[in-house]
Amino acid sequence: MADYRYLLWDIDGTILDFEKAEKAAIEGLFKKYGFGKCTDEMLGRYSVINRGYWEALERNEISKPEVLVGRFRDFFSEMGLPVEKAEAFNKDYQLALGDTIAFCDNAYEILKRAKGKYILAAVTNGTKTAQVKKLSKSGLDEIFDYVFISEEIGVEKPNAGFFDKVFDDMKIVDKSKALIIGDSLTSDIKGGNNAEIDTCWYNPKGKKADGNVSIKYEIAKLDEIEKILA
Repeated sequence: MADYRYLLWDIDGTILDFEKAEKAAIEGLFKKYGFGKCTDEMLGRYSVINRGYWEALERNEISKPEVLVGRFRDFFSEMGLPVEKAEAFNKDYQLALGDTIAFCDNAYEILKRAKGKYILAAVTNGTKTAQVKKLSKSGLDEIFDYVFISEEIGVEKPNAGFFDKVFDDMKIVDKSKALIIGDSLTSDIKGGNNAEIDTCWYNPKGKKADGNVSIKYEIAKLDEIEKILA
């Protein structure tokens, strides 16, 4: 039986539906900038470019500012849009991301039930601008006992240094009492492995895991976490 005290939750793609927020933000900004309609095909291409940049960041190959602007520069270049607008577009995008709040499964209710029973922490690589707005607008800032944003720490998941800060601030001595729950194999699960804590992979789309990570639990719906914790 699992005996956890500390639950470390990823935000985007685990608690909040990032794809919905991303789609709404980009479509809205295309109108604002006079770029015309952003089609689903265009969004799909952006997502591929974006993922590539974030994975490079997770491997410590590039910096966060290079991710945030570079992805839009590449995307705009491919789509024949003004590349010089990428920096301003990204700035507006960070704020726009927090305008659409949609929860994955019934994440809010699950977290409310867990509050008080466990020490809850948000662990995210998202930008401070976007994440602070999301947490406030969603009410999650009232639920989490701790919030760890990589931009403030100066280290990204999956680096062990990110989790060193988490353990220090939360005063976690016994790592067997900590569990990380997240949708990203390269960020959350790899991060849990690097931090030597148990991992729970939220995999609603039934993706195949590669052999580079060790997964303690795999769930397709968030409420399965309550069975693990019971």
